[in-house]
Amino acid sequence: MVAGSGHRADEEEKVALLDAGANDYVTKPFGVEELMARIRAFLRTATRGADDGPIYDDGVLKIDLVQREVSVHGQVVPLARKEFSLLSLLVQQPGRLVTQTQILREIWGPTHEEDAHYLRILVGKLRHKLGDDASDPRYIATEPGVGLRFIAKERQTA
Repeated sequence: MVAGSGHRADEEEKVALLDAGANDYVTKPFGVEELMARIRAFLRTATRGADDGPIYDDGVLKIDLVQREVSVHGQVVPLARKEFSLLSLLVQQPGRLVTQTQILREIWGPTHEEDAHYLRILVGKLRHKLGDDASDPRYIATEPGVGLRFIAKERQTA
């Protein structure tokens, strides 16, 4: 970009990046101290409430994002890194539709936004481990061609 050519273009780019999921941005040139301060601020925000326990627990499925632990009926379910990332992304937005593009970008990166087959395979593996059924979902609902939604339930009592 030519110097002085576009404060408005810079602002539009920043807005687009923030709307696309960025939490913050640093413009060049930047100082290391500023970068470190932004990282500290992010970590303060990210760790707030970390001692609150599981983010989701309906009496059957328990998801603890801090401990990176998922259990079904009290049994720990080992999840691969991408399986946990997908579940984490969905459970943090209960009831909200998360588009395929958002999920692919978040988990595989921007060069994989068209690779919906990656997502289908991952969702199938995650559903199997959670005991979820695509035809009658308890936790992960699919909006065909659009995205996924985490179905939050009230805590079940025995």
